[in-house]
Amino acid sequence: MRITVLGSGGWGTALALLLTDNGHRVTLWSHSAQRCELLRRERVNPRLPGVALPEALELTDSLEALGESEVAVMAAPSFAVRETARKAAPFLAPETLWVSAAKGIERDTALRMTEILEQETGRRAAALSGPSHAEEVGRGAPTGCVAAARDLETAQRVQDVFMSPRFRVYTNEDLVGVELGAALKNVLALCCGISDGMGLGDNAKALLMTRGMTEMARLGVAMGGRKDTFAGLAGMGDLIVTCTSMHSRNRRCGILIGQGRSAREAAGEVGAVVEGCFAALSAQQLAEKMGVEMPICRCAYRVIYEDASVESVAEELMRRSRRREVDESWIGGM
Repeated sequence: MRITVLGSGGWGTALALLLTDNGHRVTLWSHSAQRCELLRRERVNPRLPGVALPEALELTDSLEALGESEVAVMAAPSFAVRETARKAAPFLAPETLWVSAAKGIERDTALRMTEILEQETGRRAAALSGPSHAEEVGRGAPTGCVAAARDLETAQRVQDVFMSPRFRVYTNEDLVGVELGAALKNVLALCCGISDGMGLGDNAKALLMTRGMTEMARLGVAMGGRKDTFAGLAGMGDLIVTCTSMHSRNRRCGILIGQGRSAREAAGEVGAVVEGCFAALSAQQLAEKMGVEMPICRCAYRVIYEDASVESVAEELMRRSRRREVDESWIGGM
């Protein structure tokens, strides 16, 4: 199968390597001619040190490869998805299937990534999500993900494309829940990083992850998703890996914020896109729009966009009024 991966960062490159190993003819597209030339010359992506790019993997800064592709994988950062899709639209073949590997919610519109792809190109879109650090996928570590689409047939097609002995793929028809889980866990990873940076301990992190999952599921259900999706790889699985690993840019950024840096300083020090900073704004906008209570995500928004102190929001969360856990559990009631 002919596949083009849009986005030559660590995640796009890792997926391109996986798809090449699966026997597909893969082109990895970069928006930068200079970056593309570097990859051609070095055959290594600096985001995946020590992982060689095989000669079978084609590299380009031209979108013309899309014209022959049966599948197009969007692996650009969330803020660049709309612009990239708009540029790609004229080159797409009529039956090209989009697979969004981008995790985020668009600022102001609150649209999910597949919604943007479909809006800009008129092509149907599925999503691939789950606990999948690029650094580990790139070197072939065992990984499990979810292929989500509105219909089972499309989800199974994506499953067939990506499935391998080292990359296990499950199907899910809850596209809303899978994409929201992918975006919102980045906000919670920021929060867990902040907690780590403040030295609050493991108990606090467990509290943030568990109650944060309740917030994710609450919003997901309000937007038409299924509660059980958040118990799976795209929910709890992705939350665990992103909140606990130093591979996570969101957690690393949060640690720096917890140690006293501003959100801008922390993101700059991480040196790569921190999706949780964008998602914190979108989560706040969605919570207000849907009338859903999301206190942890709201506090992340206040730290990043209103310069609230981490000490004050931690105190605010701990002093919230009493609750009965089972009434608000993401497994039981909401």
